[in-house]
Amino acid sequence: MKYNVENGAERIVSRSPYVETSPMKNKGKWHEIFGNNNPIYLELGMGRGDMIVNMAKQNPNINFIGLEINESQMVNAVTLLRSMNLKNIKLINTDARNIADIFAKEIDTIYLTFCDPWPKEEDEKKRFTHEGYLKLYDKIFMGDKKHIILKTDNKGFFTYSLESLSAYFYVFNKVSLDLHHDQIKNVMTNFEKQYAKENRNIYYVDARYPR
Repeated sequence: MKYNVENGAERIVSRSPYVETSPMKNKGKWHEIFGNNNPIYLELGMGRGDMIVNMAKQNPNINFIGLEINESQMVNAVTLLRSMNLKNIKLINTDARNIADIFAKEIDTIYLTFCDPWPKEEDEKKRFTHEGYLKLYDKIFMGDKKHIILKTDNKGFFTYSLESLSAYFYVFNKVSLDLHHDQIKNVMTNFEKQYAKENRNIYYVDARYPR
């Protein structure tokens, strides 16, 4: 069934115990929310949540937070989590531009997975790897632990991201022009599963800020 706000997505999302409905109240307290000091990984624009839910299952010693602005997309993640008992995942329904109001310096890793490439030049500032967003991420990364993992099927956005990250002094641990055929551990998103069927190249970069 296709959900939207009118047929119940808002109600389903807001009632899930995995969804933090007042995330700004948790700023500086996310380790308390999880009840441990494990690292916190944040996925911006998690979509249907397939990747972050499966990563939480596979990595119980890491805390995961999925952020998505579209409630109808989040319904899938909420539905998947109903049959699970995971203590290391939370979901937030909001715009990515709000992250500095939600997190203090608490995040170890940010995942940018198949985000909108905003190909028009006038939309450059909306790209998640634009300098403006990189400065925003600085406000939530824990100390000097700046770690970004990006996956995209858009070659233009990938090229732009490499240039932007490099100009911001990130260094690249791993770069792949064809992720699904490289020996890199990977958990696929919902979109990515479809792209794999289409034999579409997936571009990947694991970038860190040098300490």
